[in-house]
Amino acid sequence: LQNMLEELIIHQPDDPIQFMINHLKQNNDDAPRICVLGPPASGKTTVALWLCKRLDAIRISRQTLLFKEALVLTGEAKAYKERKEKIPNALWANLIQERLSNVDCIKQGWILEGFPENQEQAWILQSSGIIPRHVVVLYAPDTVLIERNSGKRIDPITEEVYHTTFDWPRDMLIQERLVVPEGLSEQEISKKLLEYHRNFPGIFQIYQKVLKSINADQPSMDVLSQVLTYVQTRHRSAAPFTPRIVFCGPPGSGKSLQAALLAQKYGVVNICCGQLLKEIVAGKTKLGELIKTYIDSGYPVPDKLVMKILTERLNALDCMTNGWVLHGFPKDVEQGEQLQESHFVPN
Repeated sequence: LQNMLEELIIHQPDDPIQFMINHLKQNNDDAPRICVLGPPASGKTTVALWLCKRLDAIRISRQTLLFKEALVLTGEAKAYKERKEKIPNALWANLIQERLSNVDCIKQGWILEGFPENQEQAWILQSSGIIPRHVVVLYAPDTVLIERNSGKRIDPITEEVYHTTFDWPRDMLIQERLVVPEGLSEQEISKKLLEYHRNFPGIFQIYQKVLKSINADQPSMDVLSQVLTYVQTRHRSAAPFTPRIVFCGPPGSGKSLQAALLAQKYGVVNICCGQLLKEIVAGKTKLGELIKTYIDSGYPVPDKLVMKILTERLNALDCMTNGWVLHGFPKDVEQGEQLQESHFVPN
């Protein structure tokens, strides 16, 4: 819903109802939308390829847009490349927008590698409705990046990046077909690093709420692990919401006390499952008498009965309006699943 409202505000369609219907039909709000940024030789391609494999998402880079996609605007972009002219930011954004509108990107999500490079490109993406959920920024000392660049090799078939010192493939066939990337002398890499450092503050300003900087000067599996952990997190919305809190823990761990403190501070309804059952028994209703027989005989009250009582309580007006904090239930996986199935999902 939040994503759909964002799209409505950005696009301001003439027919908002039809726009929302189309959004619900086409968009997968759980699909990844990730930008992987960083200076030259920081490992953007390696991270993007690995994320695509793990998340089954579509990788989009300047290379894939120019040489692997049959897009309407590809020819125009290639013409700039052949004339050795800089491709305009607006044309890049239009290429990206065209690619992201394809069904595979909508359903599977996307990893945008190395773009945007500056604030103007980021603004153009945003005005086109392209808003990443996660922005990963890789960083390392310039000396490390220059050293990495000198040994960088690319597999032209898979586009995977290798290094003569740090990451040389064992497969002889791969070794034979590796090529040196074009136009990355030490002087050129130094120039690109200077340009990157000049542009990065503008990018940070736009994406700071969804941006995570990760040190690329560490073992590759550590980098990949930190990236994956971040892109699988959900950002907290600043929008108002009704708290639905569950406290779990062993006996004596302080669940009741913490729940009482939360209820007192934030005005949410404090629900102790054991206390709720006692109140039902005290009410001397037919349901209370049935529960009393279980309690008196020392048997646990069946989950179905507990869920019936909890459902009624959590659906009460005070819980719906103010939110709730629940403790004493669930105590096992089955009870947790029953709570989920009843649509009482803690947030």
